[in-house]
Amino acid sequence: MFARVTALQFKVEGIDEAIKIYQESILPVTKSQQGYKGLYFFLDRKTGKGASVTLWETEEDAIANEQNRYYQEQIVKHMHLYAKPPVRERYEVIFQD
Repeated sequence: MFARVTALQFKVEGIDEAIKIYQESILPVTKSQQGYKGLYFFLDRKTGKGASVTLWETEEDAIANEQNRYYQEQIVKHMHLYAKPPVRERYEVIFQD
């Protein structure tokens, strides 16, 4: 399994809107992606700092939805709410408990 971790920095005044966009728009589309295994969205409401972690069956699945523009289309949905540009990294999940 592979994880894509996107570090996020939202404007504090946009946090509620960011959460709503994740729940109503990003999560449904993400669930339809091949190899999808789960999504976690972490957020510090006081600072606007957060992270989105998506889990994928294989590294190929994680890469494919970046290449088919899915990832970029989701990031753009929050563009007006970012205090800083998001940073994306990919990791192999060594174990899960």
